[in-house]
Amino acid sequence: MKSLVCSLCHNGILGGGLYLDSQSLTYKTNKLTVDKKYRNLVLPMQEIKEISWKWIVFPIATVNMKNGELYKFIIFNKSRFAKWFQEYSR
Repeated sequence: MKSLVCSLCHNGILGGGLYLDSQSLTYKTNKLTVDKKYRNLVLPMQEIKEISWKWIVFPIATVNMKNGELYKFIIFNKSRFAKWFQEYSR
């Protein structure tokens, strides 16, 4: 399992960790003010349609799910994440 510091962009910027393995991409935060769904957000690898990138001030990854849901993350080490994601999504 690989981990990165990230922020979820949902009703503000929510700091946390992003965990990547062959089964899922998981966002975790311990902030009690965050809705339970987002405190441990598991995105199964087989349900991820694509990941697209924008650069505003920081690199922002938009995870597009097959069911149409979108999740945006600020990921500070884009190149490391992209390498690991490619490795695990084969």
